[in-house]
Amino acid sequence: MSELRKDSLSFLEALGQSVANVSPTLTPAIAVAVVAGMAGTASWLVYVLATIALVIIGVNIGKLASKISAAGSFFIYVSRGLGPSWGILSGWAMLAAYLFTAMALTAATGLFLQDILSAFGVPLLPKAVLFAVISIAVWLLAVRDIRLSSRVGLTIEAISMTIILIVCFISWQAHGFAMDVKQDTLAGASFASVAQAIVFGIFSYVGFESSATLGKETRNPHRVIPRAVILTPIIAGIFFIVTTYIITQGFGDNAAKLGASTGPMNDLVSGRSEILTLVIYIGATISCFACALASINAFSRMLFSLGRYQLMHHSVGLVHGSHKTPHVAVSIGCGLNFVVCAAFSAHAYTDLLGYFGTIASFGFILVYMACSVAAPALLRKLGGATAKDYIMGALGTVLMFLSLVGSVYPVPSAPYNYFPYGFAIYMLIGLAWFVLLKYRMPQTLLGLEHDMETGELGLQKT
Repeated sequence: MSELRKDSLSFLEALGQSVANVSPTLTPAIAVAVVAGMAGTASWLVYVLATIALVIIGVNIGKLASKISAAGSFFIYVSRGLGPSWGILSGWAMLAAYLFTAMALTAATGLFLQDILSAFGVPLLPKAVLFAVISIAVWLLAVRDIRLSSRVGLTIEAISMTIILIVCFISWQAHGFAMDVKQDTLAGASFASVAQAIVFGIFSYVGFESSATLGKETRNPHRVIPRAVILTPIIAGIFFIVTTYIITQGFGDNAAKLGASTGPMNDLVSGRSEILTLVIYIGATISCFACALASINAFSRMLFSLGRYQLMHHSVGLVHGSHKTPHVAVSIGCGLNFVVCAAFSAHAYTDLLGYFGTIASFGFILVYMACSVAAPALLRKLGGATAKDYIMGALGTVLMFLSLVGSVYPVPSAPYNYFPYGFAIYMLIGLAWFVLLKYRMPQTLLGLEHDMETGELGLQKT
Protein backbone atom coordinates (compact mmCIF):
# COMPACT_ATOMS: atom_id res chain seq x y z
CA MET A 1 0.00 0.00 0.00
CA SER A 2 1.35 3.45 -0.94
CA GLU A 3 2.37 5.78 1.86
CA LEU A 4 2.47 9.54 2.21
CA ARG A 5 5.75 11.06 1.01
CA LYS A 6 7.99 10.93 4.08
CA ASP A 7 10.63 13.52 4.99
CA SER A 8 9.62 15.78 2.11
CA LEU A 9 8.73 19.00 3.95
CA SER A 10 11.13 21.50 5.47
CA PHE A 11 10.48 23.75 8.45
CA LEU A 12 9.40 26.63 6.19
CA GLU A 13 6.94 24.39 4.34
CA ALA A 14 5.44 23.10 7.60
CA LEU A 15 5.25 26.69 8.81
CA GLY A 16 3.56 27.62 5.52
CA GLN A 17 0.76 25.13 6.21
CA SER A 18 0.02 26.65 9.62
CA VAL A 19 0.35 30.28 8.54
CA ALA A 20 -1.87 29.73 5.50
CA ASN A 21 -4.49 27.98 7.64
CA VAL A 22 -4.65 31.03 9.93
CA SER A 23 -5.12 33.36 6.94
CA PRO A 24 -3.66 36.40 8.76
CA THR A 25 -4.93 38.82 6.12
CA LEU A 26 -8.56 37.99 6.91
CA THR A 27 -8.34 39.67 10.33
CA PRO A 28 -7.41 43.21 9.19
CA ALA A 29 -9.57 42.78 6.08
CA ILE A 30 -12.78 41.92 7.97
CA ALA A 31 -12.49 40.52 11.51
CA VAL A 32 -10.89 43.58 13.13
CA ALA A 33 -14.19 45.44 12.64
CA VAL A 34 -15.98 42.92 14.87
CA VAL A 35 -13.35 43.19 17.61
CA ALA A 36 -13.30 46.99 17.40
CA GLY A 37 -17.08 47.09 17.63
CA MET A 38 -16.81 45.38 21.04
CA ALA A 39 -13.49 46.58 22.49
CA GLY A 40 -12.96 49.99 20.85
CA THR A 41 -9.59 51.49 21.78
CA ALA A 42 -8.58 48.25 23.55
CA SER A 43 -8.75 46.19 20.36
CA TRP A 44 -4.97 45.89 20.14
CA LEU A 45 -4.90 44.62 23.74
CA VAL A 46 -7.44 41.94 22.81
CA TYR A 47 -4.95 40.52 20.34
CA VAL A 48 -2.10 40.74 22.84
CA LEU A 49 -4.08 38.60 25.29
CA ALA A 50 -5.33 36.25 22.55
CA THR A 51 -1.76 35.75 21.34
CA ILE A 52 -0.64 34.75 24.82
CA ALA A 53 -3.53 32.26 25.10
CA LEU A 54 -2.81 30.64 21.72
CA VAL A 55 0.94 30.44 22.35
CA ILE A 56 0.11 28.49 25.53
CA ILE A 57 -2.05 26.13 23.45
CA GLY A 58 0.78 25.91 20.93
CA VAL A 59 3.20 24.88 23.67
CA ASN A 60 0.84 22.10 24.78
CA ILE A 61 0.32 20.86 21.22
CA GLY A 62 4.06 21.13 20.64
CA LYS A 63 4.75 18.80 23.55
CA LEU A 64 2.47 16.20 21.98
CA ALA A 65 3.99 16.71 18.53
CA SER A 66 7.49 16.28 19.99
CA LYS A 67 6.54 12.74 21.04
CA ILE A 68 4.25 11.60 18.21
CA SER A 69 4.37 12.20 14.45
CA ALA A 70 1.24 11.10 12.62
CA ALA A 71 -1.10 12.32 9.89
CA GLY A 72 -3.97 11.96 12.36
CA SER A 73 -2.20 14.33 14.76
CA PHE A 74 -4.89 15.38 17.24
CA PHE A 75 -6.84 12.14 17.04
CA ILE A 76 -3.59 10.31 17.83
CA TYR A 77 -2.37 12.84 20.41
CA VAL A 78 -5.51 12.68 22.51
CA SER A 79 -5.81 8.91 22.09
CA ARG A 80 -2.30 8.44 23.40
CA GLY A 81 -2.81 10.75 26.35
CA LEU A 82 -6.42 10.12 27.34
CA GLY A 83 -7.43 6.90 25.55
CA PRO A 84 -8.99 5.97 22.17
CA SER A 85 -12.50 7.09 23.15
CA TRP A 86 -11.48 10.72 23.61
CA GLY A 87 -9.07 10.51 20.71
CA ILE A 88 -11.65 9.37 18.19
CA LEU A 89 -14.08 12.07 19.33
CA SER A 90 -11.30 14.65 18.97
CA GLY A 91 -10.63 13.45 15.44
CA TRP A 92 -14.34 13.68 14.68
CA ALA A 93 -14.46 17.26 16.03
CA MET A 94 -11.38 18.26 14.05
CA LEU A 95 -12.83 16.94 10.79
CA ALA A 96 -15.72 19.39 11.18
CA ALA A 97 -13.37 22.18 12.28
CA TYR A 98 -11.15 21.95 9.21
CA LEU A 99 -13.97 21.34 6.75
CA PHE A 100 -16.11 24.24 7.97
CA THR A 101 -13.04 26.47 7.98
CA ALA A 102 -12.53 25.58 4.32
CA MET A 103 -16.19 26.46 3.65
CA ALA A 104 -15.91 29.77 5.51
CA LEU A 105 -12.81 30.75 3.57
CA THR A 106 -14.32 29.60 0.29
CA ALA A 107 -17.14 32.06 0.97
CA ALA A 108 -14.63 34.79 1.82
CA THR A 109 -12.62 34.04 -1.33
CA GLY A 110 -15.82 34.28 -3.36
CA LEU A 111 -16.62 37.64 -1.78
CA PHE A 112 -13.28 39.23 -2.63
CA LEU A 113 -13.06 37.55 -6.03
CA GLN A 114 -16.44 39.03 -6.97
CA ASP A 115 -15.17 42.45 -5.83
CA ILE A 116 -12.18 42.09 -8.16
CA LEU A 117 -14.37 41.05 -11.08
CA SER A 118 -16.75 43.94 -10.39
CA ALA A 119 -13.82 46.36 -10.52
CA PHE A 120 -13.25 45.23 -14.09
CA GLY A 121 -16.91 45.60 -15.01
CA VAL A 122 -17.80 41.91 -14.83
CA PRO A 123 -21.42 41.48 -13.68
CA LEU A 124 -22.31 39.50 -10.59
CA LEU A 125 -21.76 35.79 -11.06
CA PRO A 126 -23.85 33.10 -9.34
CA LYS A 127 -22.23 32.16 -6.04
CA ALA A 128 -22.39 28.48 -6.96
CA VAL A 129 -20.21 29.14 -10.02
CA LEU A 130 -17.54 30.87 -7.93
CA PHE A 131 -17.70 28.14 -5.27
CA ALA A 132 -17.19 25.52 -7.99
CA VAL A 133 -14.17 27.35 -9.43
CA ILE A 134 -12.60 27.78 -5.99
CA SER A 135 -13.22 24.16 -4.96
CA ILE A 136 -11.73 22.84 -8.20
CA ALA A 137 -8.67 25.08 -7.83
CA VAL A 138 -8.18 23.85 -4.25
CA TRP A 139 -8.51 20.24 -5.42
CA LEU A 140 -5.94 20.70 -8.20
CA LEU A 141 -3.34 21.98 -5.73
CA ALA A 142 -4.21 19.74 -2.77
CA VAL A 143 -4.18 16.49 -4.74
CA ARG A 144 -0.68 17.18 -6.04
CA ASP A 145 2.58 17.12 -4.08
CA ILE A 146 2.07 18.58 -0.58
CA ARG A 147 5.27 20.56 -1.07
CA LEU A 148 3.54 22.54 -3.81
CA SER A 149 0.52 23.32 -1.60
CA SER A 150 2.71 24.38 1.34
CA ARG A 151 4.98 26.57 -0.76
CA VAL A 152 2.04 28.20 -2.54
CA GLY A 153 0.32 28.83 0.80
CA LEU A 154 3.36 30.44 2.43
CA THR A 155 4.21 32.52 -0.65
CA ILE A 156 0.77 34.01 -1.18
CA GLU A 157 0.33 34.68 2.53
CA ALA A 158 3.65 36.54 2.59
CA ILE A 159 2.50 38.60 -0.41
CA SER A 160 -0.92 39.43 1.03
CA MET A 161 0.49 40.29 4.47
CA THR A 162 2.99 42.61 2.80
CA ILE A 163 0.16 44.37 0.97
CA ILE A 164 -1.71 44.90 4.24
CA LEU A 165 1.42 46.25 5.96
CA ILE A 166 1.99 48.70 3.08
CA VAL A 167 -1.55 50.03 3.49
CA CYS A 168 -1.03 50.34 7.24
CA PHE A 169 2.26 52.20 6.63
CA ILE A 170 0.47 54.68 4.37
CA SER A 171 -2.24 55.19 6.99
CA TRP A 172 0.27 55.66 9.79
CA GLN A 173 2.28 58.06 7.62
CA ALA A 174 -0.86 60.17 7.22
CA HIS A 175 -0.84 60.54 11.04
CA GLY A 176 2.80 61.62 11.04
CA PHE A 177 3.89 58.26 12.48
CA ALA A 178 2.51 59.42 15.81
CA MET A 179 1.24 57.08 18.51
CA ASP A 180 -2.46 57.07 19.36
CA VAL A 181 -2.89 58.42 22.89
CA LYS A 182 -6.46 57.10 23.17
CA GLN A 183 -5.36 53.57 22.39
CA ASP A 184 -2.27 53.83 24.57
CA THR A 185 -4.43 54.82 27.55
CA LEU A 186 -7.35 52.51 26.61
CA ALA A 187 -9.72 55.49 26.70
CA GLY A 188 -13.34 54.41 27.00
CA ALA A 189 -12.53 50.71 27.20
CA SER A 190 -13.79 48.38 29.93
CA PHE A 191 -12.81 44.98 31.29
CA ALA A 192 -16.15 43.52 30.22
CA SER A 193 -15.75 44.66 26.61
CA VAL A 194 -12.22 43.31 26.41
CA ALA A 195 -13.26 39.95 27.89
CA GLN A 196 -16.11 39.63 25.39
CA ALA A 197 -13.89 40.54 22.44
CA ILE A 198 -11.13 38.07 23.37
CA VAL A 199 -13.47 35.20 22.55
CA PHE A 200 -13.80 36.40 18.97
CA GLY A 201 -10.13 37.39 18.88
CA ILE A 202 -9.10 33.79 19.53
CA PHE A 203 -11.06 32.70 16.46
CA SER A 204 -8.61 34.69 14.32
CA TYR A 205 -5.87 32.16 15.14
CA VAL A 206 -7.63 28.84 14.56
CA GLY A 207 -5.74 26.62 12.15
CA PHE A 208 -2.30 27.58 13.51
CA GLU A 209 -1.87 23.96 14.64
CA SER A 210 -2.54 22.37 11.24
CA SER A 211 1.12 21.66 10.44
CA ALA A 212 0.77 18.85 13.00
CA THR A 213 -1.28 16.94 10.41
CA LEU A 214 1.88 16.80 8.26
CA GLY A 215 3.86 14.85 10.86
CA LYS A 216 4.40 11.91 8.51
CA GLU A 217 5.58 14.13 5.64
CA THR A 218 7.91 16.51 7.49
CA ARG A 219 11.63 16.09 8.01
CA ASN A 220 12.55 15.75 11.69
CA PRO A 221 8.88 16.28 12.72
CA HIS A 222 9.53 15.94 16.46
CA ARG A 223 11.44 19.24 16.32
CA VAL A 224 9.96 20.98 13.27
CA ILE A 225 6.24 20.64 14.10
CA PRO A 226 6.48 22.02 17.68
CA ARG A 227 8.46 25.00 16.37
CA ALA A 228 5.85 25.66 13.65
CA VAL A 229 2.81 25.49 15.96
CA ILE A 230 4.44 27.82 18.50
CA LEU A 231 5.90 30.30 16.00
CA THR A 232 2.72 30.66 13.94
CA PRO A 233 0.55 32.31 16.66
CA ILE A 234 3.52 34.56 17.49
CA ILE A 235 3.86 35.72 13.87
CA ALA A 236 0.10 36.08 13.45
CA GLY A 237 -0.25 37.79 16.83
CA ILE A 238 2.36 40.46 16.08
CA PHE A 239 0.72 41.07 12.71
CA PHE A 240 -2.74 41.34 14.30
CA ILE A 241 -1.58 43.69 17.07
CA VAL A 242 0.23 46.08 14.70
CA THR A 243 -2.48 46.18 12.02
CA THR A 244 -5.31 46.50 14.56
CA TYR A 245 -3.58 49.43 16.27
CA ILE A 246 -3.03 51.31 13.00
CA ILE A 247 -6.47 50.56 11.57
CA THR A 248 -8.14 51.77 14.78
CA GLN A 249 -6.01 54.91 14.66
CA GLY A 250 -6.96 55.43 11.02
CA PHE A 251 -10.66 55.59 11.90
CA GLY A 252 -9.95 58.21 14.58
CA ASP A 253 -12.88 58.91 16.90
CA ASN A 254 -15.33 57.06 14.69
CA ALA A 255 -15.26 53.65 16.41
CA ALA A 256 -18.85 53.03 15.34
CA LYS A 257 -17.85 53.34 11.68
CA LEU A 258 -15.02 50.85 12.15
CA GLY A 259 -17.33 48.43 13.94
CA ALA A 260 -19.82 48.61 11.08
CA SER A 261 -17.24 48.42 8.30
CA THR A 262 -17.33 45.45 5.92
CA GLY A 263 -13.87 46.34 4.58
CA PRO A 264 -11.70 48.27 7.06
CA MET A 265 -8.61 48.21 4.84
CA ASN A 266 -10.53 49.54 1.86
CA ASP A 267 -12.06 52.30 3.98
CA LEU A 268 -8.57 53.39 5.05
CA VAL A 269 -7.49 54.07 1.48
CA SER A 270 -10.89 55.07 0.11
CA GLY A 271 -10.55 57.92 -2.36
CA ARG A 272 -6.74 57.76 -2.36
CA SER A 273 -6.00 55.11 -4.93
CA GLU A 274 -8.24 52.78 -6.91
CA ILE A 275 -5.20 50.68 -7.73
CA LEU A 276 -4.36 50.24 -4.05
CA THR A 277 -7.96 49.27 -3.33
CA LEU A 278 -7.76 46.64 -6.07
CA VAL A 279 -4.45 45.38 -4.67
CA ILE A 280 -6.11 44.94 -1.25
CA TYR A 281 -8.89 42.87 -2.80
CA ILE A 282 -6.31 40.73 -4.57
CA GLY A 283 -4.33 40.24 -1.36
CA ALA A 284 -7.43 39.28 0.61
CA THR A 285 -8.52 36.87 -2.14
CA ILE A 286 -5.26 34.95 -2.29
CA SER A 287 -5.01 34.85 1.50
CA CYS A 288 -8.48 33.37 1.89
CA PHE A 289 -7.81 30.89 -0.91
CA ALA A 290 -4.57 29.81 0.79
CA CYS A 291 -6.49 29.18 4.00
CA ALA A 292 -9.14 27.12 2.19
CA LEU A 293 -6.35 25.06 0.60
CA ALA A 294 -4.55 24.56 3.92
CA SER A 295 -7.82 23.54 5.59
CA ILE A 296 -8.50 20.88 2.94
CA ASN A 297 -4.92 19.62 3.32
CA ALA A 298 -5.42 19.27 7.08
CA PHE A 299 -8.90 17.73 6.72
CA SER A 300 -7.65 15.14 4.23
CA ARG A 301 -4.75 14.06 6.48
CA MET A 302 -7.11 13.64 9.41
CA LEU A 303 -9.58 11.63 7.32
CA PHE A 304 -6.71 9.60 5.83
CA SER A 305 -5.48 8.59 9.29
CA LEU A 306 -8.96 7.55 10.40
CA GLY A 307 -9.22 5.43 7.25
CA ARG A 308 -5.87 3.79 7.84
CA TYR A 309 -7.04 2.75 11.31
CA GLN A 310 -10.24 1.33 9.80
CA LEU A 311 -12.30 3.91 11.68
CA MET A 312 -13.58 5.14 8.31
CA HIS A 313 -13.98 3.36 4.96
CA HIS A 314 -10.59 2.04 3.87
CA SER A 315 -10.72 4.02 0.61
CA VAL A 316 -10.05 7.32 2.41
CA GLY A 317 -6.75 5.83 3.54
CA LEU A 318 -5.51 5.41 -0.03
CA VAL A 319 -2.53 7.40 -1.33
CA HIS A 320 -2.02 8.60 -4.91
CA GLY A 321 0.64 6.51 -6.65
CA SER A 322 2.72 9.41 -7.98
CA HIS A 323 1.72 12.48 -5.96
CA LYS A 324 1.83 10.61 -2.62
CA THR A 325 -1.19 12.53 -1.33
CA PRO A 326 -4.46 11.19 0.16
CA HIS A 327 -6.31 11.95 -3.07
CA VAL A 328 -9.57 10.23 -2.10
CA ALA A 329 -9.78 12.16 1.17
CA VAL A 330 -8.90 15.38 -0.68
CA SER A 331 -11.65 14.74 -3.23
CA ILE A 332 -14.21 14.09 -0.49
CA GLY A 333 -13.24 17.30 1.28
CA CYS A 334 -13.43 19.43 -1.87
CA GLY A 335 -16.71 17.81 -2.88
CA LEU A 336 -18.33 18.49 0.48
CA ASN A 337 -16.90 22.00 0.45
CA PHE A 338 -18.63 22.80 -2.85
CA VAL A 339 -21.91 21.02 -2.10
CA VAL A 340 -22.50 22.71 1.28
CA CYS A 341 -21.41 26.17 0.09
CA ALA A 342 -23.61 25.89 -3.00
CA ALA A 343 -26.56 24.65 -0.91
CA PHE A 344 -26.45 27.87 1.12
CA SER A 345 -25.58 30.19 -1.76
CA ALA A 346 -28.81 32.15 -1.25
CA HIS A 347 -27.17 33.72 1.83
CA ALA A 348 -24.73 36.62 1.65
CA TYR A 349 -21.01 35.84 1.52
CA THR A 350 -20.45 37.53 4.87
CA ASP A 351 -23.25 35.50 6.44
CA LEU A 352 -21.70 32.27 5.21
CA LEU A 353 -18.32 33.34 6.57
CA GLY A 354 -19.90 33.94 9.97
CA TYR A 355 -22.02 30.78 9.98
CA PHE A 356 -19.33 28.35 8.88
CA GLY A 357 -16.60 30.03 10.90
CA THR A 358 -18.63 29.86 14.10
CA ILE A 359 -19.36 26.16 13.63
CA ALA A 360 -15.68 25.46 12.94
CA SER A 361 -14.66 27.27 16.11
CA PHE A 362 -16.51 24.81 18.33
CA GLY A 363 -14.42 21.96 16.98
CA PHE A 364 -11.14 23.83 17.41
CA ILE A 365 -11.86 24.92 20.97
CA LEU A 366 -12.86 21.40 22.05
CA VAL A 367 -9.71 19.86 20.58
CA TYR A 368 -7.42 22.60 21.93
CA MET A 369 -8.88 21.90 25.36
CA ALA A 370 -8.45 18.13 24.93
CA CYS A 371 -4.81 18.58 23.85
CA SER A 372 -4.12 20.75 26.90
CA VAL A 373 -5.33 17.90 29.12
CA ALA A 374 -3.60 15.21 27.04
CA ALA A 375 -0.14 16.86 26.98
CA PRO A 376 0.74 16.47 30.70
CA ALA A 377 -1.09 13.12 30.75
CA LEU A 378 1.13 11.74 27.97
CA LEU A 379 4.29 13.15 29.53
CA ARG A 380 3.32 11.59 32.86
CA LYS A 381 2.92 8.18 31.17
CA LEU A 382 6.40 8.59 29.69
CA GLY A 383 7.77 9.59 33.08
CA GLY A 384 8.78 13.11 32.06
CA ALA A 385 6.01 15.45 33.27
CA THR A 386 7.12 18.52 35.20
CA ALA A 387 5.26 21.11 37.25
CA LYS A 388 5.54 23.49 34.27
CA ASP A 389 3.81 20.93 32.03
CA TYR A 390 0.88 20.66 34.44
CA ILE A 391 0.63 24.45 34.77
CA MET A 392 0.64 25.02 31.00
CA GLY A 393 -1.90 22.23 30.55
CA ALA A 394 -4.17 23.72 33.20
CA LEU A 395 -3.88 27.22 31.74
CA GLY A 396 -4.73 26.00 28.25
CA THR A 397 -7.70 24.00 29.52
CA VAL A 398 -9.13 26.91 31.51
CA LEU A 399 -8.62 29.43 28.71
CA MET A 400 -10.34 27.23 26.13
CA PHE A 401 -13.18 26.39 28.53
CA LEU A 402 -13.79 30.10 29.09
CA SER A 403 -13.72 30.62 25.31
CA LEU A 404 -16.29 27.87 24.86
CA VAL A 405 -18.56 29.41 27.49
CA GLY A 406 -18.10 32.84 25.96
CA SER A 407 -19.15 31.55 22.55
CA VAL A 408 -22.55 30.39 23.83
CA TYR A 409 -23.31 32.83 26.68
CA PRO A 410 -24.81 35.38 26.56
CA VAL A 411 -27.03 33.57 24.08
CA PRO A 412 -26.33 34.93 20.57
CA SER A 413 -29.04 35.95 18.16
CA ALA A 414 -30.52 33.57 15.57
CA PRO A 415 -29.28 31.61 13.73
CA TYR A 416 -26.09 31.57 15.83
CA ASN A 417 -28.04 30.40 18.87
CA TYR A 418 -28.81 27.13 17.04
CA PHE A 419 -25.23 26.30 16.07
CA PRO A 420 -24.10 24.96 19.48
CA TYR A 421 -27.00 22.49 19.46
CA GLY A 422 -26.21 21.47 15.89
CA PHE A 423 -22.58 20.86 16.77
CA ALA A 424 -23.62 18.91 19.88
CA ILE A 425 -25.78 16.67 17.67
CA TYR A 426 -22.81 16.18 15.34
CA MET A 427 -20.65 15.11 18.31
CA LEU A 428 -23.37 12.72 19.52
CA ILE A 429 -23.35 11.11 16.08
CA GLY A 430 -19.60 10.68 16.49
CA LEU A 431 -20.12 9.14 19.91
CA ALA A 432 -22.72 6.71 18.51
CA TRP A 433 -20.28 5.82 15.72
CA PHE A 434 -17.56 5.09 18.28
CA VAL A 435 -19.86 2.92 20.41
CA LEU A 436 -20.88 0.98 17.31
CA LEU A 437 -17.24 0.46 16.36
CA LYS A 438 -16.42 -0.70 19.86
CA TYR A 439 -19.26 -3.23 19.71
CA ARG A 440 -18.76 -4.50 16.15
CA MET A 441 -14.97 -4.10 15.73
CA PRO A 442 -13.28 -4.26 19.14
CA GLN A 443 -10.10 -5.51 17.49
CA THR A 444 -9.75 -2.16 15.70
CA LEU A 445 -9.52 -0.25 18.96
CA LEU A 446 -7.21 -2.87 20.46
CA GLY A 447 -5.01 -2.55 17.41
CA LEU A 448 -5.02 1.21 17.75
CA GLU A 449 -3.81 1.00 21.34
CA HIS A 450 -1.20 -1.59 20.39
CA ASP A 451 0.19 0.54 17.59
CA MET A 452 0.55 3.49 19.92
CA GLU A 453 2.22 1.50 22.64
CA THR A 454 4.72 -0.14 20.28
CA GLY A 455 5.70 3.14 18.68
CA GLU A 456 4.56 2.53 15.12
CA LEU A 457 3.29 6.10 15.06
CA GLY A 458 6.71 7.51 15.69
CA LEU A 459 6.41 7.75 19.48
CA GLN A 460 9.40 9.37 21.11
CA LYS A 461 10.07 8.14 24.62
CA THR A 462 13.02 10.31 25.33
